Amino acid sequence: MRLLARVGSLRAVVAVTVGFIALNMILVVLGNVTDYGTNEAFVKHVLAMDTTFGEGLKWRAITSPAVVTIVYVVIILWEAISAVLLTAGTVAYVRDKEDSARKFASAGLLMIVALFLGGFITVGGEWFAMWQSKDWNGIGAALRMVTIAGFALILVHLSPRRATP
Repeated sequence: MRLLARVGSLRAVVAVTVGFIALNMILVVLGNVTDYGTNEAFVKHVLAMDTTFGEGLKWRAITSPAVVTIVYVVIILWEAISAVLLTAGTVAYVRDKEDSARKFASAGLLMIVALFLGGFITVGGEWFAMWQSKDWNGIGAALRMVTIAGFALILVHLSPRRATP
């Protein structure tokens, strides 16, 4: 019974949730590095706005290969840092270091929200009109990541002391 109580605790739920998000981000980084060209093409087409239909917005397009490379490398580095922070948070939860775990997990999750809500949905989706593209539209995937990270942030900030009367 005692083991079941620990497995079902808020700390265990948060550790597992943050751990799987960390694993997801590790796999995202691995995919972006080992299949660099696929997602680089995504960034290139979104920035170039070459599959959007809003002609009045095309002045925003960026077609410089150097800028595309810089943006894509920054995205990969951002994802890698979030993966490291989330992994550190997971390890801290397992080691029962609640304060450190919460700080690491919060930082990593906030980075995910910033990247996918700020970068993909706001900048990519609205500034570069990604929502107009049938071929290069990542808003659905970005929304999925924002939802998952937002849910995890709520879990992380539910203190076990506050969650139990």
